[in-house]
Amino acid sequence: MADPLTEAPAVVTDGIDAPTVLRSRRLELWLPILIVAFDQLTKAIHPQSTIPLYSSVTVIPGLLNLTHVLNPGAAFGILNTADFAFKTVVIAIVQTSALIGVWGCTPRAWPIISSWHATAFALIIGGAAGNLVDRIVAGSVVDFVDVYWRTHHFWAFNVADSAITIGVVVMILDTLGAGARVSKTD
Repeated sequence: MADPLTEAPAVVTDGIDAPTVLRSRRLELWLPILIVAFDQLTKAIHPQSTIPLYSSVTVIPGLLNLTHVLNPGAAFGILNTADFAFKTVVIAIVQTSALIGVWGCTPRAWPIISSWHATAFALIIGGAAGNLVDRIVAGSVVDFVDVYWRTHHFWAFNVADSAITIGVVVMILDTLGAGARVSKTD
């Protein structure tokens, strides 16, 4: 397998034009859109009207519940209990700025990063955008999946959170070289 760091040009101007890069990276362009759509669809069909806020319905005893939780804070409930003027606006602005920053840098890096890394970026961008839609429309993010083992519960999450987590894991594994082939010389 070719090493994208040694065989790809360092910058887009070294013979690869932007349209060529964009055509070769369609998955990374469409994946965030699909994640946002699927995230919003699952939130729309989640039975929020039948599951009262902060209540749960057991799906798999001892492992999985559907729940109804609103996260007015940031990731993992950070700032949930903080109360300050324009909290939703401040969090939305910070989240939007980060999203624009990552989205703006990613296409320039495509020629020199692996397709796994680019896909990881796309997952993270899609997840962040899905949660940003909730924050802008409703002022908080809807979380409805509650995975637990006996009495140990993880934070409630949604499809967007899952995409972000998977993206980070893929990025870490790609950075560490998981799956890279080691060439052997005799």
